[in-house]
Amino acid sequence: MTYSNLQIFIVELIGTFILVIFATGSIVYDVQIGGPYGIWFAAVAPFIALIIGVYSFGKISLAHFNPAVTIGYFITGHVSKIQIVWYFAAEIIGAVLGSLFVMTFIGKEANLGANAPNYDYSLFLIFPTEVLASALLMAVIFTVVYTKGLRGFSGIAIGGIVGLDIFFLAFISGASMNPARALAPALLSGFLNDLWLYWTAPYVGTIIVAFLFRGKFLKQRREENS
Repeated sequence: MTYSNLQIFIVELIGTFILVIFATGSIVYDVQIGGPYGIWFAAVAPFIALIIGVYSFGKISLAHFNPAVTIGYFITGHVSKIQIVWYFAAEIIGAVLGSLFVMTFIGKEANLGANAPNYDYSLFLIFPTEVLASALLMAVIFTVVYTKGLRGFSGIAIGGIVGLDIFFLAFISGASMNPARALAPALLSGFLNDLWLYWTAPYVGTIIVAFLFRGKFLKQRREENS
């Protein structure tokens, strides 16, 4: 079944909205109550959000919820140039609405959950770490798509790699992997210093992986059409 760009826009907006509420709201809430949960809470929250989003909307929009992932899908031929506009608009609007929800109903602590790298480490480690986190995410997503849903474990796999990236790599780069998730809280809190990192490194990671998978998808399409 083919879905319209408007349908894709709606589900991408809702999915990104949910993701940002969970991913940033968990950080704000944890800081608000004195930080008893820490990194595991920040890792589990987006894992749950992506399970919800992927299983609810994956068949309609492929569940990007992330502009860097959308660019990867464009390179592999899954979305058209015009669809990039619909995806980007939905993801950014959904993210901003998510941050507004957090600001209104949860709190304003921790710069609304904005991503921040650890400058105790060199930028020459921070940037590649964010590239790596984003590349791992894109690789898992493409594996799910290539295998037609990874035997029903698509949401768990995609949510799982995001959670693992955050748990193991956030202490270096912040592990955003998602320019929209990074933009919304930074924009609304005014904490814009590190936004450049999350609007460069994730794209580098997803683009590299997209070119590695591009040939596989082209071959798969030829076999399906023959």
